[in-house]
Amino acid sequence: MRTVVLLMISMTVPSAAAAQDLRIVDGDTIEIDSTIYRLHGIDAPEFAQKCNAAGGGTWPCGKEAVAVLTDLIGDQNVTCDDRGSDQYGRTIGVCSAGGIDLNGRMVSTGYAWAFVRYIEDYVAEEAAAREQRLGIWSNATEPPWVYREAKWNEASGEAPEGCPIKGNISDNGRIYHTPWSPWYSRTKVNEAKGERWFCDEAEAVAAGWRAPIWGVSR
Repeated sequence: MRTVVLLMISMTVPSAAAAQDLRIVDGDTIEIDSTIYRLHGIDAPEFAQKCNAAGGGTWPCGKEAVAVLTDLIGDQNVTCDDRGSDQYGRTIGVCSAGGIDLNGRMVSTGYAWAFVRYIEDYVAEEAAAREQRLGIWSNATEPPWVYREAKWNEASGEAPEGCPIKGNISDNGRIYHTPWSPWYSRTKVNEAKGERWFCDEAEAVAAGWRAPIWGVSR
């Protein structure tokens, strides 16, 4: 009888969730089990981007956005509600960890903008963060889409055929660097090695390159 009881108990205990293969690419992008999710409705500062500080000077808002997203996730599994895909082949998702809406929390804590160019889901969270002068709202600063455009225009004037994305091959694989990557200036394209230039990120992804990962991997 005892064996039967123990068997029945073991059958009713839920098994622990399988650990995910998770990588935090940047402040608004994560990779879960080989699926890349771009967080729906938000735009975080780029990893190399600096924002204006309240008392003058700048602070590394891009790096801190990655740190905040990393802390929000911790060692928890992440679930994402699929909202389609973007032009780069990434899945658009509303993602959560431990009951926290990661998209909304990044905006409400002042580490991402509501990306109203596409959707207005997080306008209220942004307004609250701006009113409290949290994070990126501590002083007037350049939003990431303006930052990216300026870097792109600067680099495309010097790149072959105006295609400024550098496709690098290393021990870590085929990784492309956009003009706003912190490694952009030090990355050299050796075409004899199979490295190449790309005109946009979609072209790089289609050719088998991936973006660098700035956050943790587990």
